[in-house]
Amino acid sequence: MSPERADVAAAILAGGRARRFGGADKSALRLGGLRIIDRQLAVLSRVANPILVVANDPARYEGLPVRIVPDAIPDAGAIGGMYTALVESPCDRVLIVACDLPFVSDALLARLIAESDGVDAVVPRSARGVEPLCALYTKRCAGPLAAAIARGERRVAALPGELRVRELGPEILAAYDPDDLLFVNVNTPHDYARARARIDRGPD
Repeated sequence: MSPERADVAAAILAGGRARRFGGADKSALRLGGLRIIDRQLAVLSRVANPILVVANDPARYEGLPVRIVPDAIPDAGAIGGMYTALVESPCDRVLIVACDLPFVSDALLARLIAESDGVDAVVPRSARGVEPLCALYTKRCAGPLAAAIARGERRVAALPGELRVRELGPEILAAYDPDDLLFVNVNTPHDYARARARIDRGPD
């Protein structure tokens, strides 16, 4: 990891209940012979240090060379996971990635870091819309996220308006995603089957 990236941490959000996947541990699903979380750790370790896993069942992640932290605010959904990652991180900048994104790349994450000067968050916007669970945030986002949680918000629809957000649009993302894989997730068994088919069709 290059010295200029030494002040960036990363967090994998693994605290969801995976209702659409029968409660399965999505991070443990295997693609190309590797668990999704192992694929993510290999990528994140090249651009960030340390790496945290936000999870409420630490036993699932025993043996991983990372710190496991529970949700600071119980039952607060994805926003709660983001808030926890920010308050637990020793670094001001934090790459936050959902545990069900098997194809995230270090090249994209490095671009998020490079674009983070002078803003509070760098968020990709793919053709499908914003991708807030594969983005970079600074600790300044923690307060507004806590306020959103207090208002009863649980999903990451849009970041609070007082934050300075830089978006990376489809024209930028195209260079990092020629196969349209970066934001493929495994929310359901059908999604998992499609992700496995993607790997089986070509080089990983």
